Amino acid sequence: MSNKYFGTDGIRGIVNRGNITGEKFFKFGLAAATYFKNLKKTKQIAIIAKDTRLSGYTLEPALVSGLASGGMHIFTLGPLPTNGLAMLTKSMGANMGIMITASHNPYYDNGLKLFGPDGMKLSDQIEKKIEKLIDAKNTKQLTNPKLLGRVKRLEDGNDKYIEILKKNFPSNFNLRGTKIVLDCGNGAGYIAAPKLLKKLGAKVISIGTKPNGFNINDKCGSTYPFKIQSAVKKHKAHVGISFDGDADRIIMCDEKGKIINGDQIIAMLARRWKMKKILKGGVIGTLMSNYGLENFLKTEKIKFFRTKVGDRYVKEKMKKFNFNLGGEQSGHIILGKFATTGDGLMVALEVLFSLRKGKKASQLLNVFKPLPQVLENVIVKDKNIVTKTKCKEAIKKANKLMNGYGRLLIRKSGTEPKIRIMGESYDKNLIFKCIKIIKRSIK
Repeated sequence: MSNKYFGTDGIRGIVNRGNITGEKFFKFGLAAATYFKNLKKTKQIAIIAKDTRLSGYTLEPALVSGLASGGMHIFTLGPLPTNGLAMLTKSMGANMGIMITASHNPYYDNGLKLFGPDGMKLSDQIEKKIEKLIDAKNTKQLTNPKLLGRVKRLEDGNDKYIEILKKNFPSNFNLRGTKIVLDCGNGAGYIAAPKLLKKLGAKVISIGTKPNGFNINDKCGSTYPFKIQSAVKKHKAHVGISFDGDADRIIMCDEKGKIINGDQIIAMLARRWKMKKILKGGVIGTLMSNYGLENFLKTEKIKFFRTKVGDRYVKEKMKKFNFNLGGEQSGHIILGKFATTGDGLMVALEVLFSLRKGKKASQLLNVFKPLPQVLENVIVKDKNIVTKTKCKEAIKKANKLMNGYGRLLIRKSGTEPKIRIMGESYDKNLIFKCIKIIKRSIK
């Protein structure tokens, strides 16, 4: 049975509708406080960060009110990348961390991601327990007036995050002589990313660092990599780096302007980490990972397993098999040696550390030949349409056509009202034919 409120990556939707209202966020805060404060007998602390959406200013106070009403003390950090929030949740000894974000979605969406005291995203089981508390009578969870939580703003969240990142590299690591095009998508990384790269000595050409509440992910960031592509060519930069709204995804481009997705970055890191003897076990990918990546890792004698789409499923499987590298084609990459969730800036530093000896990005990051892959999203009113007889028959017909020549993946988006159809084959005409059959049945 699927969750009522939580999707593949937290709670998400259109602002002022459904679950994304002040009233609901008060209930989310109260339920989360009730669950997490029972886990520790020490001082009850929650920390909250957010991206740059205007709606964050309406949802954060409601969330804070719910947490404080449940007896939780709160530190608010303002705009900060998601993994910065996860890192600080752990380093500050907080009961939980909450990120107010809709990740790569447009400004009119918002939501939240919850982290436990270990900086990890919550399991399905814990989410179900919190959902029960959300629907319970609030009066049972409201604390005694003497035990209400206090709220304090911390202004140095980004500086604390930067210092944690720097500690993972040698003290003499620098980027002097490196020209970088950086696109922060007008999102949560707009403070920390340029500040850190400049501190390390890089010449940074910044894009998407002037958020206005509405321009997050708007023709910029990791879902629109053409911005870094053209800027790298124009400025003759060594590399382009692009983040999404909460900076947990990264897409890059080399000095020639070729787009580098998450699969290529994972392949490069896996080979490098194996050579340096720091790769643990192997690599976890998802159902969306390109077959070219799987084939490359096989030739490198590196174990590879797939899991459901969503970086928390990747992390869960990494933990299960004791692997320290995993991620998604979209640029959600988890470096288990350093982080508990996807971190675009952390991955960027690891790649830049590999480039520091004069290597070209085009030589380092074009690791394998990908199998042609086409992804189409179909907007629907009811995502369960794929379980209807007509759709099931169309999917069966398409899979029969594709059999032996590639693969198809049809899944419901966990965060948007969309059906995602992915086709992979050396025969592109076959991909489009199969996708067309399925799309026609959905529409």
